[in-house]
Amino acid sequence: SGNYYNQGEIRKKELEQSCFLLGIPASNVTVIDHRDLPDDPAVEWDTQLLAAFVLKHVEGNNINLVVTFDVGGVSGHANHISLYTALRYSTLHEHCCFEIFIVFLCLGCHVLVLESVNLFRKYISILDVPFSCLLPRDVLFILTEEETEQAKRAMQCHRSQLLWFRHIYMLFSRYMVINSLRLL
Repeated sequence: SGNYYNQGEIRKKELEQSCFLLGIPASNVTVIDHRDLPDDPAVEWDTQLLAAFVLKHVEGNNINLVVTFDVGGVSGHANHISLYTALRYSTLHEHCCFEIFIVFLCLGCHVLVLESVNLFRKYISILDVPFSCLLPRDVLFILTEEETEQAKRAMQCHRSQLLWFRHIYMLFSRYMVINSLRLL
């Protein structure tokens, strides 16, 4: 629930506001508040438990595409990396998650992972386009100026998290303008 700084309720409301600006109704937002999945940048979440939550959400909402982080979690955040790990294991032949793999196949659900880039590329904004176009990837999103402004407005809804470095992120991060993804 985003309760790392005991701001879970505030962060839930901020998430709903942000999603609203992006055209996602509150009824499509699911917040999981589970003691074994704490909001903590240093805690790796349980792979099986997380994969089960994702599967339940995918099945319950007829989702055919999941977008998640890659093994680098974009910022090295352990919770972000745990999402990748859960989806990675659920699409491999791991015994514990094989049933999830089968369900993903049956549902026709695909998984895209957001590419983590080095610090230089992360903060050169639109100047990263040539690198991203030349390097291998399955999907490349380049936002229009209007879409970038919408993303900034959505990010500004997360007031409790807008520390000084996130303002720099909004100004210079390539992720506000360009995102390269790979199929898992």
